[in-house]
Amino acid sequence: MATDKNHQEHPLANVLVNVLIPVLALSYLSKDPEFQRAIGKAVQPWHIGPVKALMVALAFPIAYGIRHFIKTRKANFFSALGLFSVLLTGGLTIFLWNEDGTIKPNGDVLFGLKEASIPLILGIAVIGSHFTSTPLIRTFLYSDTMFDIARIEKEIDAHNARPDYVKIIFQATLLFAASFFISALLNFGLAVHFLGDLDPSAPNARVLYNGQVAKLTGWGFAVIGLPMLIFLFITLRRMITQLSRLTGLKEEEIMLPR
Repeated sequence: MATDKNHQEHPLANVLVNVLIPVLALSYLSKDPEFQRAIGKAVQPWHIGPVKALMVALAFPIAYGIRHFIKTRKANFFSALGLFSVLLTGGLTIFLWNEDGTIKPNGDVLFGLKEASIPLILGIAVIGSHFTSTPLIRTFLYSDTMFDIARIEKEIDAHNARPDYVKIIFQATLLFAASFFISALLNFGLAVHFLGDLDPSAPNARVLYNGQVAKLTGWGFAVIGLPMLIFLFITLRRMITQLSRLTGLKEEEIMLPR
C-alpha cells in the first residue's frame, strides 16, 4: 500500500501537465510566422506554426505518460485524455485555417464540440470509474489526503452500514460528474457566442478567430470555473454531512488535519 501511495500522482499536476499546459502551448505557439508577416503583424520567437506547435504540445502528455508507466507499470488516464485533447485542438486548428487567411465555415460549432468533448469525457469517466477498483471520485475529491478514510470505513463496518456508504459515494460521484456535464454545455455555448458572428471568408478571419478564442478562454475561467467550484463545494459539504450522520463522527474527525 505504501508503494502505491508513493506512486500516486496529484490530480491537479496530472491535469496541468497533460491538459492545460499543452492547450496553452497550442494557443501561444500556433501562429504561422509567414502569415504574421504577410498581414503586417509582429513575429515573436514562439510563433512556430500550428504543426510544430502540435508536436510541442503532444510532447507533454507523451513524456508524462511514459514517466508514469515506468514508475507504476500502469497507463495514465490523464495522459491519454491530454493526447486526445491536443490532437483534437491542434488538428482542428490545422483543419480550420486556410493559407489565405480565411477559415472554413462552421468553425463555431466545430470549436464548440471540441471544447465540450473533454469535460463530457471526464464526466462519463467519473461515473464509469465508480464501478471499477479505482473510482475517479477518490482521486479528485474523496481522497485519503483529505478524508480519514480508514477511520470512516472502520465506523461504517461497526454500524453495518456499507450499503448506505456506497450510496453516499455514488451520489457524490453523480453530483461531481454533473459539474463536468454543465461545463460541457457552457463550453459549447461560449464557443457559439464568441465565434458565431465571425465571417469565415474575411481575409483576416484567422486573426479574428485567434482574438475571439482568446476572449473565449478568458471568459471560460469565470463562466465555467465558478459553477464547477460551486458544485464541488456542494458535493463536498453534502458528503461530509451524510458521512457524519452515518458514522457518528464529527467533521473534524472525518477530515484530516490541514
